[in-house]
Amino acid sequence: MSSMANIDDYLAQGGVLTSPDNVPPRYRGELLRLMSSFVDSELAGSAGFADAINMAPGIKERIAASRIVLEKTDHAERVLDLMAEFGTDKARYNSAHDWAARLDRDAKVAARRQGADMRLAVFHLPLQGWIDAVAMNVLMGLATDIHLAEMAKVSYAPLAETIRDIRPREKRHTELGIEELGKVVADETGREEACVSVAYWRPRVADTFGEAQSQGFERLRAMGLRSRPNDELLHEWQAVANRQLQELGLA
Repeated sequence: MSSMANIDDYLAQGGVLTSPDNVPPRYRGELLRLMSSFVDSELAGSAGFADAINMAPGIKERIAASRIVLEKTDHAERVLDLMAEFGTDKARYNSAHDWAARLDRDAKVAARRQGADMRLAVFHLPLQGWIDAVAMNVLMGLATDIHLAEMAKVSYAPLAETIRDIRPREKRHTELGIEELGKVVADETGREEACVSVAYWRPRVADTFGEAQSQGFERLRAMGLRSRPNDELLHEWQAVANRQLQELGLA
């Protein structure tokens, strides 16, 4: 691969890159944006969910919430370590934004991005009580698994390997949420509150998949940074979410 064209052809044919040394500039920019979005969303998600620890109704639930906060922060650091290999200053990055900052509950936010950091827009909205936190955790957790399955195929091998390690733990976070939501809906009052939260979060989580016809998709696919279009990922999440909500009696 002696030229940029050769690298482009190599990636378009399914090739992988293994270190910052052989990453071309355009690819580097898109890769860092992808990693930043993940890191910022994990940091903002963990900071927002930290408040849920004190909302938890029991010790077991507090432990589960604490575990989610800890592991999401750890996941952010793992990917931030990869970014550091490209020159990102980890200490400055961590203090660059207020990860716990939230907009008003009814604020209109852009579908994917809002503000100075790269978190998904859904993480700019506040949780409102324990049941709301659990409902959001379930819906966003199901979406996260689909997002991570996509990221686990990227052509930058160190990131793909890291995401494959992270994905089972994120999946466990969702399982904890489903278990807790099952307890919530056993009570009629809890079920009603859960229905309100599901109605609030569902369209906002759907927005994390972006526009159905993304103009940048083909470019990213040629680089090996995307494999499936947004609408396909969204439809998969809708089917999974529908099935899970039906099982919980929240369809």
